[in-house]
Parts: sequence; C-alpha cells; structure tokens
Amino acid sequence: MLFDYVRIRFPTTDVKHIVEDVLRLKLSYFIYEDYGFYSYTEHYYLGDIFVLVSPELEKGVLLELKGRGCRQFESYLLAQERSWYEFFMDVLMEDGVMKRLDLAINDKTGILNIPHLTEKCRNEECISVFRSFKSYRSGELVRREEKECMGNTLYIGSLQSEVYFCIYEKDYEQYKKHDIPIEDAEVKNRFEIRLKNERAFYAIRDLLEHDNPERTAFQIINRYVRFVDRDNAKPRSDWRINEEWAWFIGEHRGSLKLTTKPEPYSFERTLHWLSHQVAPTLKLALRLDKMNHTQIVHDIITHAKLTEKHEKILKQQAAAAKEVVL
Repeated sequence: MLFDYVRIRFPTTDVKHIVEDVLRLKLSYFIYEDYGFYSYTEHYYLGDIFVLVSPELEKGVLLELKGRGCRQFESYLLAQERSWYEFFMDVLMEDGVMKRLDLAINDKTGILNIPHLTEKCRNEECISVFRSFKSYRSGELVRREEKECMGNTLYIGSLQSEVYFCIYEKDYEQYKKHDIPIEDAEVKNRFEIRLKNERAFYAIRDLLEHDNPERTAFQIINRYVRFVDRDNAKPRSDWRINEEWAWFIGEHRGSLKLTTKPEPYSFERTLHWLSHQVAPTLKLALRLDKMNHTQIVHDIITHAKLTEKHEKILKQQAAAAKEVVL
C-alpha cells in the first residue's frame, strides 16, 4: 500500500514553521509564487511538494502532495531517516487537519478484472452501502494487435462523498503517460481508497494506533463493498463472495504492508514538454540557420536571461536530498 495523495491544513499562518519544523525541509529551496489555489493567495513549491498560504487563520497553511509529490517527499523522509508514521505524528502534534488521503493498493498480477467488476455492479452482484457507481473507458483509436487500446476505470461511491473507491488499469495509464508497453507494466491495476476530512483523520489514527496497513485498508473496503456471485436459490445477502474478490481482500495471500517508492525531484516533465512541443520548431530553426548560413538560434540561447525562478530550479536540481532536509 502506498500513500498517493495527502492534503493537510495547519491552523497557522507561519509557513516557515510548517516547512522547516513539520516537513523538515529548508524553505530556501522552495520557489515562491504570489498566487494560489483553493482560494489561497500564494504558494511555495519544491518540485511537486506544494505549500499554500493565506493571511486568514481559518485557512492557515495547506500542504498538498499528489502522487508525484508523495514519491518525492518519500525521498526526503528517507534522507531524514523518518517514516510516514513519524511525519503524521508530527502533523497531529501541530493540530494538522486531514483534508484528503488516498491509499493506493497495487495489483501486480491482474486479479482485479475491472470490466468484470463493472458488470457485477450492473448485475447487482456488488453489495455496498454506496448507492452509485460509475465506469468509463478512456483511450485512443490506436491499433495494437488489431485491438483498440483502451483503459477501464470504475468508481464506487459518489465523488462528492467523504469516502469512495477508484479502481483503474494502471498499466494503461503508464502506457499513456510514459509510453511503457502495457505488457511490460509492473502494476496492472490499482485500487484507490479516497478519503476526505474525518474519514481521512480516522484512517491515519488507525494506522498510527495499530501499525497495520492490512487492517486499516481492508477494514474500510469491507465496510463499504463486497463482490458476490449470483445464486437465485438464496437471498442476495447469502450469495457467496466472488473468488477473485476474496483473494484480493486477503484469502490465501500475504498481508498488505505500507511501502514507499522514493523518487527524487526531476526536470522530467519540462524535458518531456520540450521534446514534444519545442524540439520540432527548434529543429526547423536550426535547419533554416544552416540553409541561410545564420546563427539565430545560437544567438537567442546566448542572450536568453535566466530569471530568479530559473536559478532556483537550478539550485533544486543540483542539490542532493540530504542538502534540502533539516
């Protein structure tokens, strides 16, 4: 199990205190922007670690770590010789308010057949306290071995509620984002438990009290949903649990553990944008320079001025994790 989204509000306007005493990172490595999101007025960021600030105490300081941000923060936790559990203990000591928490369970063997689970939802073979589900297929009309390349996603529960589940084909996502062949993907499917507000707080409290990710994750899943096989000779409540679902929730497999996948901050996305959006035009300009015996591109690059933000990015990229942490 991985933490895949963390959003926490701190009841203070002292951003330096939160960054340096709770995150234990040097604020001098963060880039400052005079605008924010979610009605916050400004923010600081280090790669994908975002800290939003407001002069209003009721908004306070907001930490947001999406998927990449969680992986990046893990690289700093590693350098600090600190665990997620120790970080969340520090958060609670600061009266941090959990706003969102996503727990991701990776299915590396393909046991979660998402089209099959979707069909079970349609056939009333999903017994749940949730009243709704939503499924969709996303993709592109690219022929791969005479098949359309599509990805399946199943949402169980309302996206507006404080708890819902998202099950999707991670291998297809990796193909779309990184052009990794679907058959080569390490993770086939992902089951995400998405929690907000009190539900997020109770999950963190349970993890800290019991240090048992298996208990925390599947206590939530089993409370809200189970997939069964139809048996018209019995009442629906007595239908047998589906065999594949039983394996997923814990029968005949090893216990779930909290894992990390630290990834240092990289310039990858900017280089990806450069490669796809700028490189063709740059290549054209270089060819025109060659045809016309000019050096316009060289002169443009030579005279380009790096801003303070660019210099800060250089500083971030040059620093090892141990230089950034406190």
